[in-house]
This record gives sequence, C-alpha cells and structure tokens, in this order.
Amino acid sequence: MQTPLRIRISWPSGHLNASLDHTASSQTLARALPLVSTARTWGAEVYFDTGVSVSRETDAREVVEPGTVAYWTDGDALALPYGPTPISRGDECRLAGPCNVLGRLDGDPGLLATVRDGDPVRVELLDS
Repeated sequence: MQTPLRIRISWPSGHLNASLDHTASSQTLARALPLVSTARTWGAEVYFDTGVSVSRETDAREVVEPGTVAYWTDGDALALPYGPTPISRGDECRLAGPCNVLGRLDGDPGLLATVRDGDPVRVELLDS
C-alpha cells in the first residue's frame, strides 16, 4: 500500500497538515506544489484557487465530513470545510458543488476558523 501524500497548508495565524489519497487529482495537485494563493471563506469553509485544473471524479461529493480536503473542479480550488456553509442543511458540510475528495486534515479542522478572508495561504508537499 502506498503511503499517503502529505501536505502542509499554512496561513498567517497557523497551519495544518493533511494526508492525501493517491488519486488523479491529488497527484496533479502534488506536481503543482508549492503554491501560494489567497484564502476565501464561505461559512465554515476555507477555499482558495490552485491554478490547477482537474476533471471531476466519478465519486465526487457535495456533502463531506469536517476536515475533508476537497477539490472544487468548477473553481480550480481546494475546499477545506470545517462546519456548515451557507447552503448546508443543519450542521452538515455542504460544498458549493460536487468536489473530488483528496484526503483529510490531520489536526483539528476547527483551526481553519483562524483563516481570514484575503489571508495568504501556502500549500507545500511534506517529505514522507
């Protein structure tokens, strides 16, 4: 079994590591790292442009668990939900549309609440 791809997502007030499964989308993203972008917030979700375009996978989902690392193919963006979004029903994490599931954050997804709209964000590959 392959070891997961490990990434670090950093912003001015903190960082989280994540483990990504070996999917076509995560492999494409890994080849583009490191990247720097601008964080956007949407309810209890942080998302940001990656400059990488990937196809929607057959198992793409709109409702995911908090701490899921998702790829929003319509916006070429990583989506990191940690709670309800404006279109959630109840306390679910409902994304803007079907997203490829890449993996999971390793730490407390609630730390994403410290990301402010417009913060610089950096994503880099960690050594395995």
